[in-house]
Amino acid sequence: MAEKKNTKQTETAKKNKADNVMRKIILEKVVLNCGGTAEKLDKSIKLLNLLTGRKIKEVTSHKRIPTFGVRPGLKTGCLVTLRGKDKEVLLKRLFGAIGNKIKKKQIAINHFSFGIEEYLEIPDMEYQRDIGILGLDITAVFRRAGKRTGMKKIKSGKVPKKQDVTQEEIINYLKNKLNIEVEEPGKKSEED
Repeated sequence: MAEKKNTKQTETAKKNKADNVMRKIILEKVVLNCGGTAEKLDKSIKLLNLLTGRKIKEVTSHKRIPTFGVRPGLKTGCLVTLRGKDKEVLLKRLFGAIGNKIKKKQIAINHFSFGIEEYLEIPDMEYQRDIGILGLDITAVFRRAGKRTGMKKIKSGKVPKKQDVTQEEIINYLKNKLNIEVEEPGKKSEED
């Protein structure tokens, strides 16, 4: 009798954990970025503006790297952060450029990242003469409800590790919600 009660309690606990609103993962933001200086930076800004139609933030360097000709205060890249309804639509479109596949090693705790070598690979994108050929990097960040408590300035709280979104949860999200194939390490794809 006691064993039956324990199994029923564990089953209900599992159901409650799956139905818990605070455990659901949320795609918080999608960040697109391009690097470059001088003329290439202007082209990168035009590309990100063409893709998103949003205000683009320029990134400046804080270090000196003589081999690359980088000095403090030099503009070395640009980025745009998407939140709201547009992020998922654009993310699906960007996955189309890499064949709706991502490698498992590109997925980490709370985020995944991938790159596109040429923006021409993105579906419905045409060559722009003033931009030329450029690539960009994409990062998608996930979170759970309650993360804000760790980010508040006043009365901030500690957020436990169990609040992180694991690699397996992100893989399930990609497979179920976006229909993206996740390649396991060591396995060759059919195209190779």
